[in-house]
Amino acid sequence: MDLILWRHAEAEDRAPDLERRLTPRGKKHAAQVAAWLLQRLPAKFLVLASPALRAQETAQALGVPVRTLELLAPGASVAEILGAAEWPGHRSAVVVVGHQPDLGSVAAFLVSGSAASWSVKKGGAWWLSNRALEDGGKVVVRAVVAPDLL
Repeated sequence: MDLILWRHAEAEDRAPDLERRLTPRGKKHAAQVAAWLLQRLPAKFLVLASPALRAQETAQALGVPVRTLELLAPGASVAEILGAAEWPGHRSAVVVVGHQPDLGSVAAFLVSGSAASWSVKKGGAWWLSNRALEDGGKVVVRAVVAPDLL
């Protein structure tokens, strides 16, 4: 299974939190990362997003249907995010568009096996794969992308 953890792009600084929109720079970065992802994602993939407007706008840059999940709102736990993505058994790639520190905690847990708070840059994405092996699973970091490097 491929799991892409995509942090929402740069958003306005205002309240209420869930209504913050992407800035023009954030829209540009979301489009850049979306184009990069679309060149590499398999034909079938699922997009799950936080209900926060900034996450919705980021996910919509992919131009495909987006499934909104309330449990992906800011403050989602590692277990909630992995459960929503059906890790590690989902049959297609899953893109989760969410927030920090939530996504960084998922990346840290999957890669290191421990609880930690790793940073995911605004608009950035971590592409992780689960490789089934005879002696158990193994998580492989396939890519880490930041919009300012594209």
